[in-house]
Amino acid sequence: MADTAYDLVIRGGTVVDGSGGDSFIGDVAIKDGRIAAIGEVRGTGAQEIDATGLIVTPGFVDVHTHYDGQALWDERMQPSSWHGVTTIVMGNCGVGFAPCKPEDRERLVRLMEGVEDIPNPVMTEGLPWNWLSFPDYLDAIEERRFDVDIGTQLPHAALRTYVMGERATCFEQATEADINAMAAIAKRAVEAGALGFSTSRTINHKTPDGEHTPTLKAAERELVGIAKGLAAAGKGTLQMICDFDDVDSEFALMRHMVEESGRPLSFSLMQKHERPEDWRRIVAHLGDAVAAGLPMKAQVAARGVGALQGLELTYNPFIANPVFREIIALPHAEKVAKLSDPAFRERLLEANRSPDLPAGLRNFSRMYILARENTDYEPRPEDSIAGLAEARGVEPAEIALDHMLSDGGRGLIYTVATNYAYGNLDHARELLLDPNTIPGLSDGGAHMGIICDGSFPTQVMLWAKRERGEGIGIEKLVRMQTNDTAQALGLGDRGRIEPGLRADLNIIDLDALSLYAPEVRYDLPTGARRLVQRAGGYRWTIVAGEVTYRDGEPTGALPGRLVRGARGKANVAAAA
Repeated sequence: MADTAYDLVIRGGTVVDGSGGDSFIGDVAIKDGRIAAIGEVRGTGAQEIDATGLIVTPGFVDVHTHYDGQALWDERMQPSSWHGVTTIVMGNCGVGFAPCKPEDRERLVRLMEGVEDIPNPVMTEGLPWNWLSFPDYLDAIEERRFDVDIGTQLPHAALRTYVMGERATCFEQATEADINAMAAIAKRAVEAGALGFSTSRTINHKTPDGEHTPTLKAAERELVGIAKGLAAAGKGTLQMICDFDDVDSEFALMRHMVEESGRPLSFSLMQKHERPEDWRRIVAHLGDAVAAGLPMKAQVAARGVGALQGLELTYNPFIANPVFREIIALPHAEKVAKLSDPAFRERLLEANRSPDLPAGLRNFSRMYILARENTDYEPRPEDSIAGLAEARGVEPAEIALDHMLSDGGRGLIYTVATNYAYGNLDHARELLLDPNTIPGLSDGGAHMGIICDGSFPTQVMLWAKRERGEGIGIEKLVRMQTNDTAQALGLGDRGRIEPGLRADLNIIDLDALSLYAPEVRYDLPTGARRLVQRAGGYRWTIVAGEVTYRDGEPTGALPGRLVRGARGKANVAAAA
């Protein structure tokens, strides 16, 4: 094949092919958007990249994002595409925008605003609403071009509202006719190209007015009925988030959905501070189900899930302080000036000593200063704001205020909410290594003023730097968020570097791999705020054979498309 002309040849990199097998030094050739050859490639490419000293991996598949709105007003699914992600899956947690009748639009927007912290005016301005049915919504996405491939799921809240109207939000139980209608819509959705169906059973999902998600109390027969709609189509996956207040009954419900439908199911799993060992019981149930032949996975995070606080964000430790409330509506620069005034500062700190303020806002033992350089997501307990204050002999509120005022009022505080009950990431590591879990929960595209976890894929790779020779090989880490995540959603045409599969690739300088601190940008529709986070070490990212990012900067190429439905390796050509 010496005379073969390729579109792109990557030379001399350490190929970590996504299979979990040993890495090797070799070349990767690309032709017409697919892997054409691996090993010693003798033919030349129209473009060639020297990857000597770098690792070459499949593109990352992020199974848990919320770009449902952003995909309709933006071409770049940042921050995810800064982190080696080449395929994203949205429509998680039962929230989304289709199907939707015109009279229900505001209801779905308010739910997304509350659940995923996306400002209402952003969605009102940014969404074209040129759809009614879920297939219509897919058509609207398909018209657009992106820097990643996009798959989506049918969200239960939208589905339930579409079928039941006001009865859905009043938590009425679905009738047999309602369930049959929802199952039929679910069947049509996956036949049209939805990757599956998602739902939520957590009390944390609510509108800004405190109304819980319409799916919170949906009966088991409703969920099983919808799952059977996917079974009738013979395709599609199930995704769920729940509180696991009753571990045994909640898991039994999920297991029953899989048993009755035969469809794969994944669910969110984290270590909770208030019940730090419950996850072990859930993992045991999961192991039993898998041993019984049921296709179930837990989606887990590569670090603690944590909220960010700051003067530009939704929350900060003084948000309920009556003195801070005096200036809460001021522009940022004026707010910083007032907080820097010694007299105002003393009034603020004095008011913060009141026992009437919410205890959570004064729990500085779980708050940490997030440095702009060498961002550390595993701080020691003694490095908490409470620990620093004790060491310095000052009030924790003073340290929090001083840090938030740093860098022009842009200092951020990291409050670890899950996976950190014992002050380390040992349990996150254990969850990540369980054979029945996959990386997930990045929530890219959501929580724009609270959480910035779209960097989770990079965090997974950082375990390779941290644990070289200590237990987690890079081959396993790469496989988990390429092949394993792709297979979990039925995307057999990607996730490995193998001839015939999609040429979605990353070329990474592992030694330089790092996370930059999250930052606030005002680039949403209406100029609204969002949190983003970039990374160092990604030299090239390639989607369908085209270089989309070079050293973290976009090239202008937008080869990403809507992914319509599952596809297997045997149908690679047909799925192009």
